Amino acid sequence: EVQLVESGGGLVQAGGSLRLSCAASGFTRDDYTVGWFRQAPGKEREGVSCISSTNGRTHYADSVKGRFSISSDIAKNTVYLQMNSLKPEDTAVYYCAAALWNYGLDIEEYEYWGQGTQVTVSS
Repeated sequence: EVQLVESGGGLVQAGGSLRLSCAASGFTRDDYTVGWFRQAPGKEREGVSCISSTNGRTHYADSVKGRFSISSDIAKNTVYLQMNSLKPEDTAVYYCAAALWNYGLDIEEYEYWGQGTQVTVSS
C-alpha cells in the first residue's frame, strides 16, 4: 500500500518561503508520478505541480510558475515543493498524491493521497 506523509507547512509572511516534504513508501512499480495539490477554504482542490519518477519531468500550474519548484530525492523517497515569493492566495491545505498510471495534474488520475499540511501566508 502506497503511503504519503507531508510535512513542512506553517505560517509565513507574504514574500517568504516554505519547503514542503512528501515522504513516500510502498510503491510496487518504478514508474509513477507524485503531485502536489492544494485546497483553499470554499474552493475546489487544484493541482500545483507534479514530477515523474522515471525521467524527472515536471509540470506546474500557471499560478505558481516561477515561484514554486518541485524536486525529488530518490535515496530518501521524498518529494519536495519549494515555495518562494509566497502570496496570501497561496494559503491552503497542501496535499501530496501519487498516480501510478498517468502523468499530469488531473486530480482524477491520482489514487493515493496524504493527509495534508496547512500553509498560511499572511499579508
